[in-house]
Amino acid sequence: MNNTLKNVLPQEIQPFIDDNTPLIDIRRDDEFQATGIIKGAYKLTFFDEYGRHNLEKWLNDFKKIVKNKNDKFILICAHANRTKTVGDYLATKLGYENAYHLEGGMALWLAQNKEVVY
Repeated sequence: MNNTLKNVLPQEIQPFIDDNTPLIDIRRDDEFQATGIIKGAYKLTFFDEYGRHNLEKWLNDFKKIVKNKNDKFILICAHANRTKTVGDYLATKLGYENAYHLEGGMALWLAQNKEVVY
């Protein structure tokens, strides 16, 4: 099992959206409210403000969105640090074959004047 987390830049994301690839934003509510989210993205907070998480509950919710280990999905956070951690785990430890994360996170998305919704 040699799966790795793949990067996708903001300017490369449209074909994934056109293909109905789930976008999963793992930030917190206060972050969603501060910056908005990418239209159509699922809000699925991973870490709380203290860095705590409930892996079992999160995976349970995640599996309702990503039903098969070969399905594509893109993780999103503020700067791509949390998604790197979570995405690496999903790819290398749990065997998800098409795990992507938004390189640069919402910071790069916003810097490129990409659309968000609130």
